[in-house]
Amino acid sequence: MAEQTQSDKAAIEPRKGMPSPRLGEAEFKQRYRKLFYDPAFEVKADAIGRLAQIAWRAYSDERKSPVTRKAGQGFHDPGYDLSVEWIAAHDAVEAAQRRHENKAAPSRILIINGSSRSEHTCPGEMSKSFRLVELARRAIADRQGFSVEVLDLSRLASEYGRKIYPCKACFSTAAALCHWPCSCYPNHSLGQVQDWMNDIYPLWVEAHGVMIVTPVNWYQTSSPLKLMMDRLVCADGGNPDPTLTQGKGAELAKKVELAGWGYPRHLAGRLFSVVVHGDTEGAANVRHALADWLRSMKLDAIGEVAELDRYIGYWKPYANSHDELDADKDIQAEVINAALALAEAVGKRRAGDFPTIGARFEDPRQK
Repeated sequence: MAEQTQSDKAAIEPRKGMPSPRLGEAEFKQRYRKLFYDPAFEVKADAIGRLAQIAWRAYSDERKSPVTRKAGQGFHDPGYDLSVEWIAAHDAVEAAQRRHENKAAPSRILIINGSSRSEHTCPGEMSKSFRLVELARRAIADRQGFSVEVLDLSRLASEYGRKIYPCKACFSTAAALCHWPCSCYPNHSLGQVQDWMNDIYPLWVEAHGVMIVTPVNWYQTSSPLKLMMDRLVCADGGNPDPTLTQGKGAELAKKVELAGWGYPRHLAGRLFSVVVHGDTEGAANVRHALADWLRSMKLDAIGEVAELDRYIGYWKPYANSHDELDADKDIQAEVINAALALAEAVGKRRAGDFPTIGARFEDPRQK
């Protein structure tokens, strides 16, 4: 019996061995002061020094979530201290789910611009993705009973304080360690604040249909889109109760998963459309990857009309690529049709005429 217990303990003990990323005080403060590189801050050098000392103490003490409150009723451990920021994100997701389920509310479509290009920063010109998003938005907005939200990921590159931090892959330690919504950020001790995902999660949750419009970047999705995708892993099997794992308790999370985990699909049953455009190569691969990702989260496809991979100005100069889009009436019509097809399918789904597809598939890990 003792031998079996020792074996079980070895199986769930987290593996260690990577070098520490911890900084010494001098290096930390040097990096912190780079936030105030502009000479305009020199008049406040003493105050910045005092702030650097406060920040160093928070870093040394690993004060990730400095403001907490008891989880309260409805959680596995009501007495556990939860971050008030996570509680707010959790409440926003639950409110979005109620809006999603409200049959009297408008049908909600989320359209995502995956391009990081914007006239408001270095490129000096709008993206073709944004133009295609606008075509789709206008087509759906004209329909009675629909509400359209545009998520413009180019703001990660052009708007102050807009960030999506990388996924830390908690799910790969144990599914229950990946909290829904993500609890990895903000991390105040590391200065990882102003993460956009807590605003983005409710947009996905309340949506009945999601349309992604993105360019091809080096045979792949754009970096802003991929950041968002990775941070949505918690929507696909993530744990909605951090008290179950006492926060980020890796060993406890392993026990929870191995005892039997349901892998809840928090976005299952929503419908999707994907539009990928390129100028040389890779559009089909990106479209396949995005559609496969969405299907894996149990969102439902509506047909080929809503899954496009096209080229605009194939192997032609970038300098006049917007002119190529102006002239390409076919792709403009296809994007509008994809948007309308998504809206029509959403309308049918909400009326009970469009079958749920993704929910019928079983996760082999549940067997």
